[in-house]
Amino acid sequence: MLMPKRVKRRRVHRGRMKGTAHRGNRIAYGEIGLVAMEPAWVTSNQIEAARIAMTRYIKRTGQVWVSIFPDKPVTEKPAETRMGSGKGSPEYWVAVVKPGRVMFEIAGVSEEVAREALRLAMHKLPLKCKVVTKEQLESKEKAGE
Repeated sequence: MLMPKRVKRRRVHRGRMKGTAHRGNRIAYGEIGLVAMEPAWVTSNQIEAARIAMTRYIKRTGQVWVSIFPDKPVTEKPAETRMGSGKGSPEYWVAVVKPGRVMFEIAGVSEEVAREALRLAMHKLPLKCKVVTKEQLESKEKAGE
């Protein structure tokens, strides 16, 4: 599973997920991508499951880029523990995803294959997503200017 090699703080605040993604909202490497439509925490297990679903469907032809990384620790206290006695220990890692974030990109396969692979990946994730091409994002960006 994905996780940072080392971190500055072992336990962090939960934070808020308001607003839209200002970074990572363009397709940088591939031709077609998966964009988040709502805010969510995506765990390292979910990212890995989506990546495996895509690479298996495209039969390791093409190339897949994962542009989110789980760098936020989520803590949990043990079961049947009384209130108090501090914060729990880190149990898993999440990536904070805001609306508009491009999470996965694919290139090197036909558009139909890429769309189906991204659709399969979508089912592994805990948020609503949509499949977009590089041209769609660029035309939307120009319309917004």
